[in-house]
Amino acid sequence: MRRIAIPNANNVLSAHFGGAEFFNIFIVEDNKIVDEEFLPAPPHDTGSLPNFLVTQGVTDIVVGGIGGKAIEIFNAKNISVHAGAPSIAPKTIAQQFIDGTIELHSNSCNHDDPDHEHGNGPHHHN
Repeated sequence: MRRIAIPNANNVLSAHFGGAEFFNIFIVEDNKIVDEEFLPAPPHDTGSLPNFLVTQGVTDIVVGGIGGKAIEIFNAKNISVHAGAPSIAPKTIAQQFIDGTIELHSNSCNHDDPDHEHGNGPHHHN
């Protein structure tokens, strides 16, 4: 069984992992979605979102952009991170991911950018 998490903002994939309002978690067995959970995201503090998803038993996360610290936490827990997904409906992303047809582009979150802020401030992405 796989548990695929997708950060959600306004009913599409949140372009920035830290901007998620909710998480869609798709439960997959035999390459079919058998159930879905819709969970509110905890407050965005360093490490809070990846650690929350670890407690949910997530095996994979599909994101648009994600920072290095979050990737480190996921990697340490053997959770696969797939960055560069488009901002479309989470269920469409999950199905494309399962089918192997999703087009992933580069990670859109550059935390080396000096204009990039953390916490509750704005996020600037170039």
